Amino acid sequence: MKYSDEQRIQKIYENADKLQNYIKEHEITKEDLLNDYSLQWLVTTPLYNIGEHVYNLSDEYKSEHPDIQWFMIAGLRHRLVHDYDGTNWNIIADVVFNELPVLINQIKELL
Repeated sequence: MKYSDEQRIQKIYENADKLQNYIKEHEITKEDLLNDYSLQWLVTTPLYNIGEHVYNLSDEYKSEHPDIQWFMIAGLRHRLVHDYDGTNWNIIADVVFNELPVLINQIKELL
C-alpha cells in the first residue's frame, strides 16, 4: 500500500507514541533495556516501522521540515535491520529514552 506523506506522519506518531506509552506503563528503564533481550526485540519493531515510514516520506516533505533528523531516523532503521548483531544498545536506549520524546513532540506539531 502506498501511503501519503500525511498518512506516514500519522503512522510515525502512532508507533512512537505507543512505544513511549508502553515503556512508561511498564516502568521500563534504560538499564532494563540494556540487559533484557526480549525488551530489545520489543523496541526494534516500532523503530523499524518509524524508520521505514520516514525513509519513504517524499523528499519535498522532508525538505519542508528540516528541523527533524529524517536521515538519522531512517539510518537507524537500516542499521537495526541490516546489522542486527552489531547493534549498540546504549545508542538505542538513548534514542528510546531521550530522542523519542523529542520526535513525538515534533511530529505532533505536524499533525
